[in-house]
Amino acid sequence: MKVLSRAGFAGLLICAATLFAACGDSESSSETTISETETTIAEATYPVTAGGITLEAQPMRIVSLSPTHTEMLYAIGAGEQVVAVDEYSNFPAEAVALGTKLSGYEPNVESIAGYEPDLVVISYDPGNLVEQLNALDIPVYIGNGASSLEQAYEQIEQLGALTGHLDVAVQLTSQMQADIDAAVATSSASATAMGESITYFYELDNTYYTVTSNTFVGQIFELFGLENIADGVEEGNDYPQLSSEVIVSSNPTMIFLADTKCCAQTPETVAVRDGWQKMDAVVNKNIVQLDDDVASRWGPRVVELVKSISDALALVEAGK
Repeated sequence: MKVLSRAGFAGLLICAATLFAACGDSESSSETTISETETTIAEATYPVTAGGITLEAQPMRIVSLSPTHTEMLYAIGAGEQVVAVDEYSNFPAEAVALGTKLSGYEPNVESIAGYEPDLVVISYDPGNLVEQLNALDIPVYIGNGASSLEQAYEQIEQLGALTGHLDVAVQLTSQMQADIDAAVATSSASATAMGESITYFYELDNTYYTVTSNTFVGQIFELFGLENIADGVEEGNDYPQLSSEVIVSSNPTMIFLADTKCCAQTPETVAVRDGWQKMDAVVNKNIVQLDDDVASRWGPRVVELVKSISDALALVEAGK
């Protein structure tokens, strides 16, 4: 019997027959939240309510139109239940091997329904997709872009509950938390440890769109005490486009490239930009290449992003 004692996150509701004699049939019985109760279950028990939807049975034909949630589904052991994914779900290899290329941005209801799904997973509702699928009695889980690590963990656990893999999902989020905490704790090159501020520019594309500390990615950098040169540049906009002049004048200690795939950016292409040659990040070779996909998704591989930052900071300290 598997014991789930981890503190879960808001919105994750489990209706388990092993906990309640007649779940849903008695006025005295009710759904319970994992964050409030230590849950002991031998196997997935339905109905299950999580993420705003209720499933009467374990979904065995899942369609994912979100690359982030595709990664989550496979990471929690629900991969064999996935029958189709969108065109940008390029990880893991098993998802690519399905050979499906549904559009997540302009979804076709007939194409989705053709897979006879008993659950569709999306990261936002383009138009009236949810309404159309619900009209066909197809339940839809919406996992909006996470604004914090806690929300990312929440979505993983919600999908775990819905797909019958809650125990694995809880183990995964616990391990993610532990790995992230370890990467931050062992990074002796944090701004505090170095006794001076470390500033950075995070590049989304080669037209200098970036993120502020209010974003999911920005909060990850804050774990290390780094200062974002984009903060306060454009009030109310957490994804501002900076000018080359603003970046150069800010003279960041580090540059992180999240456009290595989309825009073929490298330390070499950055170094030859007009006026960038004398920037500290360029002179000291503190330009970090990130995987665009890992940097833009809030799934299990966010741990890789955290470790990339930690490793880069270690190099900064070594060069001091």
